[in-house]
Amino acid sequence: MYDLIIRQAKLINGDIVDVIVNDGRIVDIGSAVAAGLEAKEEIDLSGHYYISAGWIDAHTHCYPQSPLYFDEPDLIGAASGVTTVVDAGSTGADDIDRFYAAASKAKTHVYAFLNIARTGIINQHELADLSQIDDHQLQDAVRRHAGFVIGLKARMSKSVVGENGLQPLLLAKTMQQKNGLPLMVHIGNPPPNLEEIADQLTDGDIITHCFNGKPNRILDQNGALKPAIQRAIARGVILDVGHGTESFSFNVAEQVIRAGHLFHTGYLPHMISSDIYQRNRLGGPVYSLATVMNKFLALGVHPEQILNCVTANAARFLHLPRKGRLERGFDGDITIFELENHQMVLVDAEGETRIGNQQFIPIAAIISGNDIVWSENYRDSRNKNNDISL
Repeated sequence: MYDLIIRQAKLINGDIVDVIVNDGRIVDIGSAVAAGLEAKEEIDLSGHYYISAGWIDAHTHCYPQSPLYFDEPDLIGAASGVTTVVDAGSTGADDIDRFYAAASKAKTHVYAFLNIARTGIINQHELADLSQIDDHQLQDAVRRHAGFVIGLKARMSKSVVGENGLQPLLLAKTMQQKNGLPLMVHIGNPPPNLEEIADQLTDGDIITHCFNGKPNRILDQNGALKPAIQRAIARGVILDVGHGTESFSFNVAEQVIRAGHLFHTGYLPHMISSDIYQRNRLGGPVYSLATVMNKFLALGVHPEQILNCVTANAARFLHLPRKGRLERGFDGDITIFELENHQMVLVDAEGETRIGNQQFIPIAAIISGNDIVWSENYRDSRNKNNDISL
């Protein structure tokens, strides 16, 4: 007997499939492949609900003990249809042990980008004092938590680095060479300038907040990609949304779309993430990864392209080899969702609004084929349709 069978689930291309999960992995997927089979847990979606590989949020803040940017992994994760969350630098070497212990208790898969400052984000200027960057402590933390720590994080904006300019990034690149992990770089207000930052980044590094509307935006005054960003992309640098409280502009995203770069050329953005923590989850403008995804629907991006950015693309660029795909041998991480035609007002980080006419509504997160976490939307859906059989 298998652990889990999902019957009559709809893929984003409209195909209806069964999915069989056992021992944490997908063992089969296809039309009616579960006919005549039984499982300890069965879900019949009756062809009305969509599934995808489990959603991955590549930029969150979910260390509950962080003094500034904190949340609970399962609130921003499983309860919101997200099976994997990546904390982007809340902790450094000082706190990574405590974060690992807390993350181990979550149902949601949790990973971390380690802040290059050993203190993590305990204030807004963790890189203004270069003595906070300790190579020995960082390398030791990376070794102790191999598999949990999947990258490094440096926040390269004036409020964080103070008078140190580009120096924290240069130190980060030196430390990175010793462990081979990708480096995620936050871009905000200059100095240092975006061009200086981008020119230091190499294959697999990540620029987050790529659609911010600040002076360090990726577009020039004519709405074209800045040459430094074009060069970085050509080297294999990844662009991540990282919406956050202050870092997503509808105007910037629309200019990129009009320029023909978004998705059509396969690289802008590579990943859609939320930069979520308790304050912007409860008070907006983020609310959830699904809400960020809905903003791209409102901009006219196809649902399948959006899903790729939170599944296959995220898994690839975060180096999570068994996640991100609904295929045999991949992890049994699955998101059940609706794609509903419904009008809503969406707000970016600058207070600009757009009207969306379609939305992703997460119904459940299935983690490793064992933990099934139903969202609040499940109750609403049951009251409305009553067409999910358990």
